[in-house]
Amino acid sequence: MFGYVQTDTPYLFIKDDILYKAMYCGLCKGIAQVCGNPARMGLSYDVTFLSVLLHNLAGKDVQIKKSHCLTHCIRSHQMADVDELTRKLGALNTALVYFKYTDDIADGDKGRGKRFWFTSGYKRMKKKYPDIEKIVRENMLSQQAVEKQKVASIDRASDSTANMMSQISKYLLGDKATEYTDKLFYQIGKWIYLIDALDDYDKDIKKGAYNPFVLSYGESAKCKRELMQGKSGEEVRFAFHAVFYDIRECLANVHFHFNRDLTDNILLRGLPQATQRIMNGECVNCNRKKDRTPKLTDNK
Repeated sequence: MFGYVQTDTPYLFIKDDILYKAMYCGLCKGIAQVCGNPARMGLSYDVTFLSVLLHNLAGKDVQIKKSHCLTHCIRSHQMADVDELTRKLGALNTALVYFKYTDDIADGDKGRGKRFWFTSGYKRMKKKYPDIEKIVRENMLSQQAVEKQKVASIDRASDSTANMMSQISKYLLGDKATEYTDKLFYQIGKWIYLIDALDDYDKDIKKGAYNPFVLSYGESAKCKRELMQGKSGEEVRFAFHAVFYDIRECLANVHFHFNRDLTDNILLRGLPQATQRIMNGECVNCNRKKDRTPKLTDNK
């Protein structure tokens, strides 16, 4: 997820760019309050997007004012005040990064040194928000089981990440959750997993790592460029078009309490644009400063 969710900047209003950056700073402060300063290294615009979307759906307005922090110690910047929802999302951010590095270690990759910076924060968030930790941990274990079984179905492969996002939204929205918000976050989670798998297609072939696209099309497509040609390319595009169709249907049936320009820009323009770039073999982050964290899901 980290690095994939982004805006379509040319169509982004200035007010929404300011809001997005202010929420980014607010999430950073939320992480620090719950998990401590080292965990702030896991800060991502992608979880910031979840913060923007969930605050709007929950009807929780945010106060934005100029302030200083460790990074902006000289010049003040617009920052969103930290509320309970922001603190919970800060805990979620830390749990996701921690389990990502845990998965790397299990796969034999280097990750112990990186995970060390999040261990204390993970313990703190687990104590304060055990329900969030449980949702992430159980779905990550479910994901590992699917990968060990080498499931070739992209729907089954993405189900754990999709369920995690849906369960998180239901927990955070409380009585504001509906069947449409559940489905919206399910589809967002499904896109997260699939776009990561598609982006890692060539790398996973070389490493012999798990990837549902490789298992489904690896015999006929030895690289992503071949994958996106012919019938296999049509099937991959159809899978993503189906996700975007469901997202649009859900957006038409959920209630936003505030202006939705920013979330519409990301969901209706940013995600499809990032998808097309990856299908074309382009760098999805070339037009935006890269986040300091790895991707949320890693199909190794």
